[in-house]
Amino acid sequence: MSDNRTLWQEAFDDSKLREGDYSTMSGVPLEPVYGPDDAEFPGVYPYTRGPYASMYRSRLWTMRMFAGFGTADDTNARFKEIIRSGGTGLSTAFDMPTLLGLDSDDPMSLGEVGRCGVAIDSLADMEDLYAGIDLDQITTSMTINSPAAPIFAMFVAQAENAGVNRARLGGTLQNDILKEYQAQKEFVFPPRQSMRLVRDTIKFTAAEMPRWHSISISGYHIREAGSTAAEELAFTLANGFAYVELALQAGLPVDSFAPRLSFFFNAHIDFFEEIAKLRAARRIWARWMKERYGAELERSLQLRFHTQTAGVSLTAQQPEVNIVRTAIEALAGVLGGTQSLHTNSMDEAMALPTEKAARIALRTQQVIAYETNVTHVADPLGGSYFVEELTDEMERQAEAVFSKLEEFGDGSLLEGVIKGIDENWFQGCIADSAYELERKFNSGERVIVGVSDFKEGNDDAEIELLRISKEDEARQRMRLETVRHDRDQEAVDKVLATLTDEAADPEINLMPTLIDASHAYATLGEIMGALADVFGRHTEVPTI
Repeated sequence: MSDNRTLWQEAFDDSKLREGDYSTMSGVPLEPVYGPDDAEFPGVYPYTRGPYASMYRSRLWTMRMFAGFGTADDTNARFKEIIRSGGTGLSTAFDMPTLLGLDSDDPMSLGEVGRCGVAIDSLADMEDLYAGIDLDQITTSMTINSPAAPIFAMFVAQAENAGVNRARLGGTLQNDILKEYQAQKEFVFPPRQSMRLVRDTIKFTAAEMPRWHSISISGYHIREAGSTAAEELAFTLANGFAYVELALQAGLPVDSFAPRLSFFFNAHIDFFEEIAKLRAARRIWARWMKERYGAELERSLQLRFHTQTAGVSLTAQQPEVNIVRTAIEALAGVLGGTQSLHTNSMDEAMALPTEKAARIALRTQQVIAYETNVTHVADPLGGSYFVEELTDEMERQAEAVFSKLEEFGDGSLLEGVIKGIDENWFQGCIADSAYELERKFNSGERVIVGVSDFKEGNDDAEIELLRISKEDEARQRMRLETVRHDRDQEAVDKVLATLTDEAADPEINLMPTLIDASHAYATLGEIMGALADVFGRHTEVPTI
């Protein structure tokens, strides 16, 4: 028996397996993994075939449905419906004002409050958002970036008010500011000042929150902006290496924080390319963490990730066909070895998901998990000539990008990524790729069912949509007014002054004071404004 198979067998024997009938529907027994003795194996470095030896035989992926709309009370009700329907994790979508660090009564927020996610202005909203949800038992993800540190502080404060010690909280903060400058554009502060906040959250969670993932390094939004799969892979991992170097510069040993880094990838419609991308990501991360950054713990080398099906692949025409697209993309995520998964709803090209559409999206995951038997075998496509070659090609293209960024940064990925942002290199690459794909759609080289071809049925595509009304926005503004009226304004002023003073000293970790500000019911806009007084605000120079 080879060393690889021996290592896999030892890890598999140590796994706690789910009970079940691990055979096909015809009764053919299935082995937990297939391949010759000298092959790579799941759970064995470099983890191309999966981070764990037993994969889904031990534990299914977390069915983490993304949700958020209107007020915190509205979203709390949707969270509870997701849990009742069998969801095993929560993921919070915030509205545009919250994503930009604005209060709901800011003039810039008019017409956007609660539209694309939930409005969170203060600790009072965070308390309503998770009311009646046992944060000891369910993990929570928050898709927030520029205001990630203050929103995270509010989350910690509400949990402690509910009697849950911060050390027991499990979940993920997206907190990936680099991709905001590259793709999503929801930035507030300049890059280096924003990276200071990321550093502070990494140090805080490493010291006090062992179950919390301080960053979810996200390729999803890079892909949604128009990148290729290889660019999504390369830019995302480069950002990950930049955060590693940031934490190392702050004096943290690599194994003290690396196990708490996670990733977030897009599962797009090109089925095999997506699977190859995810396999290559694990291999690259393991090798770089071991050989370049000196990581020794197994969990530091094991890239773990959340996957979301591709929102940009959905169409307003024949929206029921989106159920098919989502199922194919979700299956790619599962065969690629994801640790958690969100499936988009059929109506998301037009509006926020209705309860029915969200339930169908969750049921899609449940059919894959419980009916298809694809969970019985780890990396069932491993060994395919096509998949293996495509995985290698994804890796080759990513390494070429890393070399370019190292040139930018004189050997530093951190400096190279920041220079790439400052010089609009990432933005230019994504724009070129988006243009090329659109050209192919417009020329007929690529088909979109219901849009460029097969249009029969477009005229009768009528489905119920979720609408956010002006009354919902008015309710949120009234809620904010009540909070301001009821709080101790002197305490708010004092803690905001402290925050401004501490922000001027780059050696101070701001998380404790951000939590104090949350407990005082300072609003998100007030906190971000206090930080902006010191950090300034970022303005992007457009690519010409």
